[in-house]
Formats: sequence, structure tokens, C-alpha cells
Amino acid sequence: MISNFEYVKAFYYVAKTGSVTKAAGELSISQPAVSQAIKQLESGLGVRLIQRASRGIKLTREGSELFSYVEKGYEEMEKGFERVQKMQSLELGEIRIGASDMTLQFYLLPYLEKFHELYPQIKVVVTNAPTPETLDYLRKGRIDFGIISSPFQCGDDIKSVSVKEIEDVFVAGRRFISYKNRTLDFADLSDMPLIFLEGHTSTGNYMRDFLQRNGCDVRPEFELATSDMIVQFALRSLGVGCVMRDFAKGYIDSGQLFELRFNKMIPKRNICVVKAARQELPAAAAKIFEIMNI
Repeated sequence: MISNFEYVKAFYYVAKTGSVTKAAGELSISQPAVSQAIKQLESGLGVRLIQRASRGIKLTREGSELFSYVEKGYEEMEKGFERVQKMQSLELGEIRIGASDMTLQFYLLPYLEKFHELYPQIKVVVTNAPTPETLDYLRKGRIDFGIISSPFQCGDDIKSVSVKEIEDVFVAGRRFISYKNRTLDFADLSDMPLIFLEGHTSTGNYMRDFLQRNGCDVRPEFELATSDMIVQFALRSLGVGCVMRDFAKGYIDSGQLFELRFNKMIPKRNICVVKAARQELPAAAAKIFEIMNI
């Protein structure tokens, strides 16, 4: 087997150009170096590949056979090198991101918009999933990075950076107007029809644990997949919804919903950017980190 790629490279250019001189020019090396590479290749194969002709060189039958394979492989490699260079210069590539509805809408989306304006040729793939699944995708290499909400558990294999503070609230519509402007205890929620995110989300699990520690027996009337749906259910007075404040802000400001007040504060949480600690980001993902000032 021929172990030196430079010999094959020299053969490719000699066969393609039909001249040792032209091959040397393409490779930016001397003619003797090209000739020596061809001799080494022939010696390794035990066969003549090139013979002198009246004008330049001529491939032997064995040389023609070899070139038919080398040509395909070398040109495919050249395409590969070109694609890699384009990926590095952000003329080509793909970013794979894991994000929930909340983190996408209230943190990531403006940065994606700016990135797309600067690099429209880069494909962006966003996998919509709650925090536990996003962390699993990251560990399996299915995404380049994730945008998740705390709290979450991760080991030394994942690097996390907090990027935005978030606040959870309980909101209700006109059916529950009697609770407006009252200071409630969290235990009072046990007597209300609650609307929560599904239990496998970090937000849903976090609020259940928090309320149970504060004397509320959490038995949601509705468990929904998205915070947007929680707001819609609350607008129809189907229950008291637990959401991040930003989801309900417009409806609270317009008076369609109101925020319940309690005698204790709900601890604030964070939106975090997570990546594999020991893995270098692709060029496109590194650029969006730069736009996000991470």
C-alpha cells in the first residue's frame, strides 16, 4: 500500500496536465521533486505509470487505470477541502440548537434574526424540547448547544452560562377576580383549579416542588405542553395558570389577566446557554456565541 499521499498527488497533477513541468507549477515544487515522487510511487507499486513522449508524458496502461480512480478520489477530496474552507468562512454550514418555546421566544430569537441577516447561507436547525431532553441531545452530539431554563442538573461534561433572569407568576381571568389585589398564601392554591406545564419539563417540576415545600398540594386541573396554551386557558378562566411572566405580560398590561400576589416571593430562575465542555464549537455556532456575547 502507498503510504505517502504526496506521491499520489504528484501523479495526479502529472497525469492531469500531461507535463512534469506544469505539475511542478501547480504544486509549487521543483520538477526534480515531482519526478522523484513519481519514481517512488512506481517503485512502491512495482510498475511503470508514466513514460516520456514527444510532447510531455504519456500514461502507461497501468497508469491510465490508476488515474481513473485517483482522479475521482482526488477531486472529491478537493470538494471536501473547499466545503470545509467555506464552513470556516461562514459561506456554508449548519447550526443545530436545542431550545424550548420559552427560551427560543424570549432569548434566542433576536440573535437568530441578526445571525441570519449576516450569514443567510448558514442553515439553522432548532430542535424544540424541554430542558431534560435538550441536555440529553447535547450529550449525544445531536445539537451544537442548547438554551435551557434552570434549575437543572449537569456534570463536568457540560458548561453552562446564565444569560437572562426569568420570573414565574400565577395569572387568572375574570372568574377569579375576587383574588385580585389580595395577598395570598401558596397553600391557597390547593383550592384553585391550576394550569401547569407537563411534569417532564424543568419548569413544571420546579414549581411543583416549590409549592409542595410551601404547603400547596399540587393537583393541576390541566397539564399542557406549552406556556402559550396555559395563557389561552387562563384567558378563558379555565383555571389559574403558572407561566413565566413574559408570556402573560401583554395580557396583564391590557387587563385581560391579572397576577396573583403572595406573601412570599417565588425565587427567580435563569435562562442558560449550555455546550459540551470538552468539544469545540463549529465555526457557525462559535459566531452566534460571539453575537450573544458569550
